[in-house]
Amino acid sequence: MNTSTPQTNRWSIAVAGVIIQIALGAVYAWSVFRIPLTKAFGWTISQVTLAFTIAIFTLGFASFVGGMWMRRSGPRQVAIAAGIFYGAGIFLASFSGGHLYWLYFSYGLLAGIGLGLGYIVPVATLVKWFPDRRGMITGIAVAGFGAGALITAPIASRLIVSVGVLKTFAILGVVYFFAVTIPAFFMKDPPRDYRPAGWTPSASQQKQRSAKTYTLPEAMRTWQWYALWTLLFLNTSAGISIISQAAAMTQEITGVSAAVAAGLVGIISIANGSGRFLWAWFSDLIGRRWVFFSMFVIQAVLFFVLPRVTSFATFTTLCFIVLLCYGGGFGTMPAFAADYFGAENVGSIYGLMLTAWGFAGVFGPMLIASIRQNTGHYSQALSVISVVMLCSAVIPLVVRPPAARGREPVEMPKAA
Repeated sequence: MNTSTPQTNRWSIAVAGVIIQIALGAVYAWSVFRIPLTKAFGWTISQVTLAFTIAIFTLGFASFVGGMWMRRSGPRQVAIAAGIFYGAGIFLASFSGGHLYWLYFSYGLLAGIGLGLGYIVPVATLVKWFPDRRGMITGIAVAGFGAGALITAPIASRLIVSVGVLKTFAILGVVYFFAVTIPAFFMKDPPRDYRPAGWTPSASQQKQRSAKTYTLPEAMRTWQWYALWTLLFLNTSAGISIISQAAAMTQEITGVSAAVAAGLVGIISIANGSGRFLWAWFSDLIGRRWVFFSMFVIQAVLFFVLPRVTSFATFTTLCFIVLLCYGGGFGTMPAFAADYFGAENVGSIYGLMLTAWGFAGVFGPMLIASIRQNTGHYSQALSVISVVMLCSAVIPLVVRPPAARGREPVEMPKAA
């Protein structure tokens, strides 16, 4: 059994992975560019927003390609390619003045490919280096993605004022290229069957994990793969519906001004990043299934209560908790997939699972927006999502590792 050696420091790989994720997570600062682009070129908000939608949708499918590529070439080449695509896409967006189609091609498609290729690398690599702390390490990695907007948004805002929106794309494109490609050289897989020195999986960990390592085709022949895809899709749809309507919904329900409501966007970013680590860390203690069950039940209650709240402080607190759960899905699911299908092929298995993110990015905002338009208020839309979350809580109760045989009793989580 292979163990760690002095030549390989797994924490240095973890730091490099977080840096990559922070650079990629800057995509969540897209709202900073929305108003400058609409004012400069007369595009509508919907037209500008479509560039972001294309990028997120492309991310899901590019992650799958990246996961398959990693199996053949290792994580380093994929991460370098991610930096090239992502940096070039943002840089080339600087030539989109007056040409909406070019914005879609550069920022939407090319940068989206870079996002997907880069996102899967730290997740799939670190879960192999940290079999003893799968939830914690994947939570740390993707927390960087959630925090990327907090770092980028103020910098991009100042650049836009100083040099204009198009030159800002050019500057950031160069920065992102180096911020992804340099850490990419630290990305490497551990030796086969790697295990940290002195660590053996506990009885609880063994119970949560499959005894077999699955290939992608084998994983997709199990119902559990589709169950995990559905868990990620449902959890993401709920959170992203709040993200897409945060400012407008806050104004309608609490009656605050647009300026005050805009403050919720920054708070959401903090919750998104924090939830990715906190829930993933917690999943190492109580299990992934119980984390998703808890998140769905909590969200069912919160979405039911939200339209009945008039205090801005209370409304913000509830939205913060919802977005903690939104981030928690991304933090916990990579470890969940590694538990059920093995860490060796998690790049391709979880990479394809990330298509749930792309579909949720379309479904969630469309659902809440269409119900709001048809009813004239957000109350019914939030109530519908509450019911969906409550029904979703059934899935983590019944899902088990693919190797499990027979029907097991539902055990309750034990106190740590």
